[in-house]
Amino acid sequence: MRALRIVLPASIMLLASPALAQLPPLNLLQDTKPAKSQEEREAESARDKAYKDSLKKIPDAKQPADPWGGVRSDAQTPAKSASSSKPKPKASSTAN
Repeated sequence: MRALRIVLPASIMLLASPALAQLPPLNLLQDTKPAKSQEEREAESARDKAYKDSLKKIPDAKQPADPWGGVRSDAQTPAKSASSSKPKPKASSTAN
């Protein structure tokens, strides 16, 4: 009987633990920040404008360098394209 007192609550806790994992996290210490004042909003908009203006001053990025560009070619060579365009004859099953 004494073992039942220990095993029963432990088994209930083990079965309930997956259900507890699905609950959203509770934030008991919520930050209650006051609303921004007019000066803070203006300062933030000025910072955003300065940031966007600085992004416009950045020059366009160059194309990435391709060190193997001279070794390989994007177009097929004429020999490969000529051999691949000819249809191959089918082997006939009858002997001559």
